[in-house]
Amino acid sequence: MKYHPIDRNLFIKNRKNFKNQMQPRSLAVFNSNDIYPIGADSTIPFEQARDLFYLSGVDQEKSILVLFPDAPSEKHREMLFLTETNEHIAIWEGAKLTKEKAEEVSGVKNVFWLKDFEKVFFEVMTQCDTVYFNTNEHYRANVETETRESRFIKWCKKNFPAHQVAKSNPILQRLRSVKDPIELDLMQKACDITEKAFRRALNFVKPGVWEYEIEAEYYHEMIRNRSRGFAYTPIIASGSNANVLHYIENNKQCQEGELILLDTGAEYANYASDLSRTIPVSGKYTKRQKEVYNAVNRVKNEATKMLVPGADWAEYQKEVGNLMTSELLGLGLLDKADVQNEDPDWPAYKKYFMHGTSHNIGLDTHDYGLLYEPMKANMVFTVEPGIYLPDEGFGIRLEDDVVIQEKGEPFNLMRNIPIEADEIEEIMNS
Repeated sequence: MKYHPIDRNLFIKNRKNFKNQMQPRSLAVFNSNDIYPIGADSTIPFEQARDLFYLSGVDQEKSILVLFPDAPSEKHREMLFLTETNEHIAIWEGAKLTKEKAEEVSGVKNVFWLKDFEKVFFEVMTQCDTVYFNTNEHYRANVETETRESRFIKWCKKNFPAHQVAKSNPILQRLRSVKDPIELDLMQKACDITEKAFRRALNFVKPGVWEYEIEAEYYHEMIRNRSRGFAYTPIIASGSNANVLHYIENNKQCQEGELILLDTGAEYANYASDLSRTIPVSGKYTKRQKEVYNAVNRVKNEATKMLVPGADWAEYQKEVGNLMTSELLGLGLLDKADVQNEDPDWPAYKKYFMHGTSHNIGLDTHDYGLLYEPMKANMVFTVEPGIYLPDEGFGIRLEDDVVIQEKGEPFNLMRNIPIEADEIEEIMNS
């Protein structure tokens, strides 16, 4: 992996926290992701299952973690199963984790080879009553491919039909949504890499460049700073492309006078950052562009202040909607009649700002977090209002990643990334 070693105390603490919430006489199983085929002998680059990584730090395919706190034998209370490496694998694929290295990474003392899994698993299943399955229940999940995890669940139910079943997901949703200081440091690193890439783009953009060339500048800076690259498919949207919320073609030439919406965050050690900025191709905003830009920025700043412990996510969205309504009235995009006659289920401001303001971020760009529960300190949220104007040929979105604090305003992990319109103009023209 490109990233520096992570303090294994993070994974030791994560496993302890998870085990503390398990039922008596139960075990939990976590599988790695598959390596997915493209065609012929080509595959998609491997990315680890986030839950397995969160609990072990193991970033390798064909890995299994088993947690059994009440196991009669101490060696069965935490177990890692890995593919046994050999000289042939080392020559063709590179070195895999040895048992010693796996313990060093994860803090799990009992490491077995994968070929012994069924034998050991049968033994521990005779000693437990309940098995925790790890299912993806994120509110935006749309899984059409059968995963390694889902294949394991089918196999386990077939071979151990008398066991009770429990879900790991509700535990992980709560644990993963509140970040450990080590995680916050990793997320800060991802944001710092994003800052470097954004500054590189500011110095590169001019009339005539292509969106994909800007994407390449970002990618260059991310890779040279130990990132795998973008945390999500980047949006480099010039002109009216910015009005397509998930525009990812990045294949248009940027013209003088246009704006470019850049939704481009780096990952680091599997942790995501999520940045949005909107910059002028020519290095200077028009009067109208700056009016709209500053309105979005004001909404972002006020919305950020609302992210405090105990806040309700749904009410927060409503309050941000009120802020945006006020700004749209000031810009002449709405009038009082629009607001008075609005549909409560689709308020008037939604014509110009149709997406949510914030989502959890962490190991996933849209990270785990139960949005119907009150916000807590050390949760990390994006703040990303926008105004989209197809008739005027531009859209503006601004986004930072912030950490909820026990007291006071959230801590902005992107505090050093230029956002004020005047500062962006100054950098682009220096």
